[in-house]
Amino acid sequence: MKELEVKASVTNLNTVLQFIDTQLETTNCSAKMQMQIDLAVEEIFVNIANYAYSPKTGSALIKVEITQDSPAIRITFIDSGTPYDPLTKDDPDITLPSDKRAIGGLGIFLVKKIMDTIHYQYIHGKNTLTIIKKLAP
Repeated sequence: MKELEVKASVTNLNTVLQFIDTQLETTNCSAKMQMQIDLAVEEIFVNIANYAYSPKTGSALIKVEITQDSPAIRITFIDSGTPYDPLTKDDPDITLPSDKRAIGGLGIFLVKKIMDTIHYQYIHGKNTLTIIKKLAP
């Protein structure tokens, strides 16, 4: 397992994405799948950066584990910000025209669609959000 701890700031997004992509280089992950994983990582990290500690700042710990037996990537985001479970929010009604939809929620909806598994826990004063993507075709 590899870990990266950074200040939860959008200025560190490229550092986080490079960290993830470096781990994915050890797999047979397709470019399309890497783009999907990067999109999910970006959505989650930017949400942590913008909302977890607002108006203050804090850090985010990102853990990455690549499993070989059934190829998958597990990415866990941990922060000590305000407790927030994004999975409890109702999915947006994407059948409505954009001007009729409530603002927000589309990003985590996209993450749910892209990733195979996503789960949240609040333990020991920390938000822990884990996303998993199977790497086998």
